[in-house]
Amino acid sequence: MGDQIQMSVAEIEALALAALIESGTLESNAAPLARAVATSERDGIPSHGLMYLATYCEHVRCGKVDGRAVPELHRQSPGSLIVDAQTGFAHPAIELGFPALIEAARENGIAGLGIRNSYNCGVLGYHTERLATAGLLGIGFTNAPASIAPVNGRSPVVGTNPISVAVPDGEDGSVILIDQSASVVAKSEIMKHARDGRPIPEGWALGPDGFPTTDPDLALQGSMSPAGGYKGVGMALFVEIMAAALSGATLDINASPFSGTKGGPPRTGQFFIAIDPAAFAGDGFASTIAELVQAITDQPGVRLQGQGRKAARRRSDRKGIAVDPATRSKIEALL
Repeated sequence: MGDQIQMSVAEIEALALAALIESGTLESNAAPLARAVATSERDGIPSHGLMYLATYCEHVRCGKVDGRAVPELHRQSPGSLIVDAQTGFAHPAIELGFPALIEAARENGIAGLGIRNSYNCGVLGYHTERLATAGLLGIGFTNAPASIAPVNGRSPVVGTNPISVAVPDGEDGSVILIDQSASVVAKSEIMKHARDGRPIPEGWALGPDGFPTTDPDLALQGSMSPAGGYKGVGMALFVEIMAAALSGATLDINASPFSGTKGGPPRTGQFFIAIDPAAFAGDGFASTIAELVQAITDQPGVRLQGQGRKAARRRSDRKGIAVDPATRSKIEALL
């Protein structure tokens, strides 16, 4: 690996946009995904940044995702919305649905948005934080191809299935941002170790024989270790109910992998709940959250969920974003 190069957020977004369009994605679909890729790099989450971009482009070219799909919004009731992604990217489908979701939450106090026939939505907290920026409590769920076996089982039945909660700060962002998967680590971290030829730490995954492994290739053939044992499996099932069953999307056991070219579109889903705090707690919500935050941050050495991303943003804006030249060259080769 050579010396890293520095890029700005705008440069990363422009590079991602160009690669997606060249691969056959409509600019209207590529733009929200390119912004998310750049934000992942800015927030210090490279596993969902430029590193993943080549996979996005590959999946457009092989037909796993339809880069030219036009998502459709359906209003089921005043507080319930569905967007059919039409086997396209999740980001433009979410982009279509969020304005209506935000409006519905403000009108009704609470509203839900289901996304079906979708694809990997990247960093889930990126989306819930947008709801917090609008002054709403944002809750998000997304399912993924099966990679976690049930307790005492060997065959994966549920995905890493993240959940995210973003609490508005009363200004223009989030004061708390919880974003975690049902597994010990995100599957993208094991994929990154496999690409780099590095072993994974013990406790991250099980091999196909059901025993713990530090070999990332065996881990990708086996199952992810659920966070907290049976509690992690329960969390994954909860997300499966919300993101797959409630959205009308595909179950994890029937979804094609997010990696490689095998299988057609995964047709996974997302579900978002937007809540207007004032509709339930009035003016007391902000002061209650402030008291909670202070009780946490007053303790030396403690970092509040979401603060790591904010610190990474400040560093990125001040110093630029370090990018591996090989990663950049791989993307430029697509142009």
